[in-house]
Amino acid sequence: MTEQTERTSGGTGAGPGGVVVVGAGLAGVQTAVALREQGWTGPVTLLGAEPHQPYDRPPLSKAVLLGKAEDSAFDVDFEALGITLRLGTEVTGLRAAEHLLDTGAGPVPYEVLVLATGAEPLTLPGTEGVPGVHLLRTLDDAARLRPVLATAPAVVVVGAGWIGAEFATAAREAGRAVTVVEAADRVLAGALPAEATEPMARWYAEAGARLLTGAKVARVEEGRVLLADGRELPADAVVVGIGARPATGWLAGTGVERGPDGSVTADAHLRTSLPGVYAVGDCASFPSARYGTRLLVHHWDNALQGPRTVAANIVAGGPERAYDPVPYFWSEQFGRFVQYAGHHGGADTLIRRGDPAGPSWSVCWLKEGALVAVLAVGRPRDLAQGRKLIETGAALDPAGVADPGTPLKSATLRPAP
Repeated sequence: MTEQTERTSGGTGAGPGGVVVVGAGLAGVQTAVALREQGWTGPVTLLGAEPHQPYDRPPLSKAVLLGKAEDSAFDVDFEALGITLRLGTEVTGLRAAEHLLDTGAGPVPYEVLVLATGAEPLTLPGTEGVPGVHLLRTLDDAARLRPVLATAPAVVVVGAGWIGAEFATAAREAGRAVTVVEAADRVLAGALPAEATEPMARWYAEAGARLLTGAKVARVEEGRVLLADGRELPADAVVVGIGARPATGWLAGTGVERGPDGSVTADAHLRTSLPGVYAVGDCASFPSARYGTRLLVHHWDNALQGPRTVAANIVAGGPERAYDPVPYFWSEQFGRFVQYAGHHGGADTLIRRGDPAGPSWSVCWLKEGALVAVLAVGRPRDLAQGRKLIETGAALDPAGVADPGTPLKSATLRPAP
């Protein structure tokens, strides 16, 4: 970095270009807002590839999709905050040595750069250009799907993950016939262990949706989905929800280090491998001292919390605050509110609370006696108390944890050291 850059990238001032944030989703917007809240007075520019006013994504699979809301724009007065908003501006490259971003509208200079490009949905091979095949990630996607839910008699959803379940829920609410096809042998196979997800498979049938697990799609044609075992499914519309990957392909060759999953490998302070460049949200992984591993979290709360750390470190002029949250997310599906906090990888004990056939139950994961993760279905108190217990690292009594009538906070054996 130049002498000028070193002076102006810290404190509350800024040099030419100031702070530039790439990505106008939740993580990008919250970074820009947090910079102002924490005292940054220099230029802040927010670059968004979409032409729409920045918006929140969770309502897309619910209110927006079902026509209960036109959009989900953030309630942020960018002009009053002195944030320059450049929409419809796709960033195509980074010239770190020159502190320049390449965009379709020309180069954009920066002094400090924040990467908040989010994630992009995985597509089903061979479906490009096939009529009636949809993704659900953007406001435009939701707008295209709204009339589909109003008219398509039969809908096939590929993928029984979080987004697949949420779309299937909306489709059933709209009165569509729904078949969900999952290549794995169970729902949420990439997110949770079988002991936790087994009860969730029943929710599909209860809602009137057909669930096919262990079913691989051979090809999709207009009006039908052909499975590898020869079965044919009528499909007036096909919605693909098979996961997402960090939207970081444009960073190839720029010097920004990325992991095998495509995520920007940020450090504990959310700095990248390049000086003066940070990464936050769905596009970035970070090392968790709490869990002893690197985490890539594609959920709303991570995109809300991480920007506060990035902004604090930019304003301070150096890495003073580390980022090590207890990951949290929720999903509304088939009339149930599902919440999860923590990270169950590495846990040595799984304990159920309540009857998984009932309307409310939880699963707790412990490691060496301490709670590391909790999944709560219709038990928000378990989630709230469990999240705090994970943060403190307190040891728990397994018998107390297993008793659904005992508050989790009352199952503490001893405080964390």
